[in-house]
Amino acid sequence: MHATTLEFTLLVAFGSLLAGLLGSLTGLGGGVVIVPFLTLLFHVDIRYAIGASLISVIATSSGAAAAYLREGYSNMRVGMLLEVATSVGAVCGAYLATRIPTGAIAIIFGVVLLYSAWTSVRPLPDLSAGQPPDRLAGLLKLDGSYPTPEGRFEYHPRNVPAGFSLMYAAGLLSGLLGIGSGAVKVLAMDRAMRIPFKVSTTTSNFMIGVTAAASAGIYLHRGYIDPGLAMPVMLGVAAGALAGARILPGAKVRTLRIAFAVAIAAIAIQMIYKGVGGKI
Repeated sequence: MHATTLEFTLLVAFGSLLAGLLGSLTGLGGGVVIVPFLTLLFHVDIRYAIGASLISVIATSSGAAAAYLREGYSNMRVGMLLEVATSVGAVCGAYLATRIPTGAIAIIFGVVLLYSAWTSVRPLPDLSAGQPPDRLAGLLKLDGSYPTPEGRFEYHPRNVPAGFSLMYAAGLLSGLLGIGSGAVKVLAMDRAMRIPFKVSTTTSNFMIGVTAAASAGIYLHRGYIDPGLAMPVMLGVAAGALAGARILPGAKVRTLRIAFAVAIAAIAIQMIYKGVGGKI
């Protein structure tokens, strides 16, 4: 039995709310759930699903970023610097997406989902404590602090060129797959640049909207953004992202991360299977 337009809209909005909540809490962005949610459950063409996801990623960033900045977690200077690399990568990815078969996109998406699942259950350790200031990071004034129960904790980003290079890859994936590529962003900041995990997560949420906006224009020009689909996705994800921003500061998200990883790993296998079989 086919769902009515109202039923379809409500189901999409509710699924998007959950995706926005999980994406905000984990820093991975809601796109890792939205695209397979639309393609596997509702059989939406993957390019239209990516277009709607990019709009939702912008909403996620808009919803969560203001709250994280107000609470003192996000590092705006780091985010603005690294957005130069992700924006260029996003435009390149969006250009490629219009020329790659949908089955291949589904397979790439599945591989990225598996990587995201692995990353979410293996949170990287905070390696910033006790590190001396980095000269380039100091020149760019990237040092910062964030609130902890014991007071504000100061940190010193390092390895700026390595982080910048990884951000281009993150932008490429974002434009190609319609996701925030938060897993790569968090990896670049947390592992390569030695930025504390909560700062990496919140700064990732701040950045993903700019990355998505850089590639959304190409999808819009190609006709892959349907307002009737993008609107419930955007509203649901924005609401979920705001809720996640309120929960994150006091949350212990280990159980959530495990559940999220299991879910997206299952989705990844489905995406790869359908991509290989030419069913997407």
